[in-house]
Amino acid sequence: FALAQMAGLNVVVHADHLDEVIRFYEVEGRWDELVTLLEHGVGLERAPPNMFTELAILYSKFRPAKLMEHLKLFHSRLNKPKVIRVCEGNQQWSEAAFLYLQNQEYDNAARTMMHHSAECWDHTVFKDTLSKATNQELCYESVKFYVREHPLETTELLQAISSRVDHTRMVGVLRQLGHLPLVSRYLQSVQDENNAAVNDALNEVYVEEGAYEELKISIDTHDNYNAVKLASLTESHKLLEFRRVAADLYRRAGKYEQAIELSKKDRLWKDCMDTAASSHSAELAEDLLRFFVENDLKECFAAALYTCYDIVRPDVALELAWRHKITDFVMPFLIQLLREYVPKIDANQKEATELRTTL
Repeated sequence: FALAQMAGLNVVVHADHLDEVIRFYEVEGRWDELVTLLEHGVGLERAPPNMFTELAILYSKFRPAKLMEHLKLFHSRLNKPKVIRVCEGNQQWSEAAFLYLQNQEYDNAARTMMHHSAECWDHTVFKDTLSKATNQELCYESVKFYVREHPLETTELLQAISSRVDHTRMVGVLRQLGHLPLVSRYLQSVQDENNAAVNDALNEVYVEEGAYEELKISIDTHDNYNAVKLASLTESHKLLEFRRVAADLYRRAGKYEQAIELSKKDRLWKDCMDTAASSHSAELAEDLLRFFVENDLKECFAAALYTCYDIVRPDVALELAWRHKITDFVMPFLIQLLREYVPKIDANQKEATELRTTL
């Protein structure tokens, strides 16, 4: 076969005769000699493109260890679809994925990496491939794949594809998978868009993790969320700060009575007063005053008169103090009230006198 190789090198450089030479060697079962012949042939200046393809196919069948090196060196001269079919038939997924990438078939490359991750997945390559894929459904499929097989890299993947996905849908996918806490950094990175689904998901993560300070910052800086749902989630939380957040959420939602009742349970009297004042409801403020005097919270009664000064009716405050024998605690309120009313009365009298003089 040494002489056959010398003769063959003069024949295989002609594309029309290459297939015939290959069939002859195959019939004789001389695979090693055929591979050696084509290895020498690809080094010739006149080597036809199909020689590189046929050598790749032979490597795939008989010398798979040499296949990837050959593909990397000569991928531009191969018939890639033909070699891909052979590689897939021989379950050489790394080589198939590589050829898909070189042929700019990024969707197929991404699917191959996901379906055969044990053989051909690489995090960096996959991220780059996914960013070039045309089918956006692959983004959602890839997140499911990462959560299932590579959870620690899920956040990095999400950050890489965040500009290509619908965040509301992505949050829905992550909810179904039950892994919202796993991707909290991704949720934080896109929260500036003030998306309701993202805000609700991140707030739930904060509640689950006991991060009440982060939760307060979130609801203060991003207003697009379901306040009532979040309040119902936090009002029975074992941590006091979360129950305070629930009361604050009810207050923001205009449910002042619920907010006050929740604060009463935790004896957060100042929160009760602030909520009553922000409601601008005389009825709520006066009900709170009655609660304080009935529970012998005299100091809170006086503080509530100061906090709710603008909405408490003086006669109600004075009656409550007189009936419960705590007139000393209502005196600062009355003194301030008189200090405001006397100048007004004097001004009215002066205006009336000037009017009568004019007439």
